[in-house]
Amino acid sequence: MKDLDFARDKALAKDFLSNFADACGEAKYINILQEVANRKLRSLQIELEDLFNYKDLDEDFLRRVTENTRRYIGIFADAIDELMPEPTEAFPDDDHDILMTQRSEEGTENVDGTDPQQKMPPEIKRFYEVYIRASSKERPFTIREVKASYIGQLVRVSGIVTRCSDVKPLMQVAVYTCEDCGFEIYQEVTARVFMPLFECPSTRCKTNRTKGNLILQLRASKFLKFQEAKIQELAEHVPKGHIPRTMTVHFRGELTRKVVPGDVVELSGIFLPIPYTGFRAMRAGLVADTYLEAMSVTHFKKKYEEYELKGDEEEQITRLAEDGDIYNKLARSLAPEIFGHEDVKKALLLLLVGAPHRKLKDGMKIRGDLHICLMGDPGVAKSQLLKHIINVAPRGVYTTGRGSSGVGLTAAVQKDPVTNEMVLEGGALVLADMGICAIDEFDKMDELDRTAIHEVMEQQTVSIAKAGITTSLNARTALLAAANPAWGRYDMRRTPAENINLPPALLSRFDLLWLILDRADMDSDLEMARHVVYVHQNKESPALGFTPLEPSILRAYISAARRISPCVPKELEEYIASAYSGIRQEEAKTNTPHSYTTVRTLLSILRISAVWLGRVRVYHAISGMLLPGFLDSSCALARLRFSETVAQSDVDEALRLMQMSKFSLYSDDRQKSGLDAISDIYSILRDEAARSNRMDLSYAHALNWISRKGYSEAQLKECLEEYAALNVWQIHPNTFDIRFIDA
Repeated sequence: MKDLDFARDKALAKDFLSNFADACGEAKYINILQEVANRKLRSLQIELEDLFNYKDLDEDFLRRVTENTRRYIGIFADAIDELMPEPTEAFPDDDHDILMTQRSEEGTENVDGTDPQQKMPPEIKRFYEVYIRASSKERPFTIREVKASYIGQLVRVSGIVTRCSDVKPLMQVAVYTCEDCGFEIYQEVTARVFMPLFECPSTRCKTNRTKGNLILQLRASKFLKFQEAKIQELAEHVPKGHIPRTMTVHFRGELTRKVVPGDVVELSGIFLPIPYTGFRAMRAGLVADTYLEAMSVTHFKKKYEEYELKGDEEEQITRLAEDGDIYNKLARSLAPEIFGHEDVKKALLLLLVGAPHRKLKDGMKIRGDLHICLMGDPGVAKSQLLKHIINVAPRGVYTTGRGSSGVGLTAAVQKDPVTNEMVLEGGALVLADMGICAIDEFDKMDELDRTAIHEVMEQQTVSIAKAGITTSLNARTALLAAANPAWGRYDMRRTPAENINLPPALLSRFDLLWLILDRADMDSDLEMARHVVYVHQNKESPALGFTPLEPSILRAYISAARRISPCVPKELEEYIASAYSGIRQEEAKTNTPHSYTTVRTLLSILRISAVWLGRVRVYHAISGMLLPGFLDSSCALARLRFSETVAQSDVDEALRLMQMSKFSLYSDDRQKSGLDAISDIYSILRDEAARSNRMDLSYAHALNWISRKGYSEAQLKECLEEYAALNVWQIHPNTFDIRFIDA
C-alpha cells in the first residue's frame, strides 16, 4: 500500500469544493459556503454522489473518503476554512464571535508559541459542521449486515427508532485559564470521557517552577449538541427464527432532534468502535461496543406538518381538489387490491384526515381524532386494511391484542443506560402520538389491559404515577381496532350486544363500529373470486376506471386538507339535532336495537338540551359512537373538500356511513320482514311524507333518506318508475321530484 499524501488530498478537496457545478451550472458548494458565512446555515453536507460525478477526482480518492471517513471530514473542514468567503450580509454578533475577536486581539500577547496546547485548535474557530452523506443509489444495509469489516467506513442503514435520549451538551474543546500566568490553555476532547488538566503546561509556569492552577472556563469552551438513539431492524429484515438487532446511533450538532421513537428512517454514518467505561470495562476486557456516528437522516414518511408542497405537487393537488369525485377516488385508492368495502374505505379515509381539535376558553379540549372498530367474520380482510392504513399514515404503530400489555400500550418506567436515572418509555399509544395506532385481535386482549385504552381514547393523555414519577404523556392518536365477534363468527340468532361482547364504556368511545359479515351471495362471491384470481396473476388490482393515487400523493393531499379547520354553521344546528333524535326514536321502537345505549344517555340528553352540540362532548353510544362522532366525520368531509364550513351534504354522508356500518344486519332484517328493496324504499318515502305532512318530495331529499338506509340511486329510480306506473305518484320529467296522488 502506497503512503497517503493528505496534503495532496486536501488540495483535491479544495478543488472539488471550488469547482463542482450542479445540474444548473452553478457552483454548488461555493453558494452553500456563502450561506454558512452569512450564518444562514450551520452545517455543510458533502454528497458522495457529487464526488463520484466530479470529473477531476480519481476513484482512489473516493475509496479513501468512504473507508476513512472521519479523517477526511477533518481534511474537508481544513479545506473549507481556507475557502470560507467573507460574509455579504450583516448579522448580530453572538458570544462565539465576541470571544473569537477578543482572542485574535490578545493572541500575540498570551501565546509563547512553544506549547501546542496554547495554540488555538481549528475546531473552536468553526461555527459550522461538516457531514459526508453516503450515496443513495445502492440498497441500504440492514443492521445485521454491518459487520466488523466496516469499522471506520461510511455505511447506510435502515431501521426504526426505538429510543431517544434528551439532547445534552457534549464538550468538544475545553478552555482553561491559568491563575498565575493568565494564559488560555486549550484541550481537544475526542471521546465521551476525558481527564481535565490541573497544572498549567505553559513555558512561563515551567520556568517559574509554579504549578499554575487551571480554571475551566465554561463560557469560553465549545460544546456540541449531542443525542443518543437506538434503532432496531425492520420486521421484514429479520430472518426466520431470529429476534431484531439494535444499533446505537450518536447524533451531533444540527442532526439532533431529527428523529423520535417510532420513526422509520434511513441513516448514513460512520461505523465506529467505542470502549466500555467504568465497571462494564472491567467485565468486558478487550471487547468494545460499536455505534454509528450519524451523517444524515432520511425519513421514509414525512409528518403532515412537515410537508412542503412543491410546484408540481401543488398543481396535482389543486387538480384533485377540483375533481367532483375526489371523495370516491381517494377512498378507492386505499388498498385497491382488496375487493369491495367501499364504505369501510371511506370511513378509513376520514380516520386519516380527522377533524380539527377544539380548545375551549375554559381550557377544555375536544378531540378531533376518529376512532373506528372493524368487527367482522374471519377472512373479510380486516388485518390487511389495518396494515395498509399504517403504511399510508406518516406515523403509525401496529400491534396485536395478545401481544400487547397495558404497560406496553401506555408507558413503562425503565432505567436509562446512559444516566442510570428512572425514565419513562412510551408504549404503542404514546409512540403513535399525532398518528394512528392499529390494534389487531382487539377482542383477544385481556380485560385489565384493555382498560388502559379508555383514558387515551377520550382524554388523549396517558397519566402515570409510578416509581416516584407522576406525569401525563400526550397520546393524541386515532385508534383503529379490528376484532372478531364473541363466537368467532357473527351469530344472527343472538342480539348485537351479545355478539360484540365489548364493554359499553369502551364501545361508547368508538365513533364508528363497523360490522362486516361474510354472507353467501352468488353474484358477489363470483365477482370477488375473479378479483382475487386477477390480483394473484398480475400482482396488481383490476382496472378501477382511474389510476389509483400513490401513498405519497395521498399523504400530500391529506396534509393539505388537515390545515383547514371547518366549523358547523348555525343553520345546521336544528338539522343535526332532528337527525339525532330520529335515530333515537328508531332505536326505541325495536326490541333488539342495532345501536347500543349506555348510562351516558341521560347525560347526552341533558347536554343537548342545555348546550350547543359543538361546545360540549355529548355521550351516547349510537352504533358504538359519540354524538360528535358524526360532527367529526362532517368536519373531516368538509376538510376533504377544502371547505371552511360544514355543509348539509357532509352531515348526510356522516349519517349514511353510520347506517351503512350496520348494513349487513339491516339486509337480514329486510329478508325476515319479507320486504324487497323496491317496497322498502316506497315505505321509507311514504313515511317521510306523512311525517312532514307534505304531498311533494324533492328528489334530493328522497335520495338522502334512502341512502341512509343503504339503498342506491338506481334502486330509487326503479321504485319511482314502478309506482308511477301504478299511479301512486307523479314524477317530474326533468327534476324527478315526487308528487303523491291523494287517493
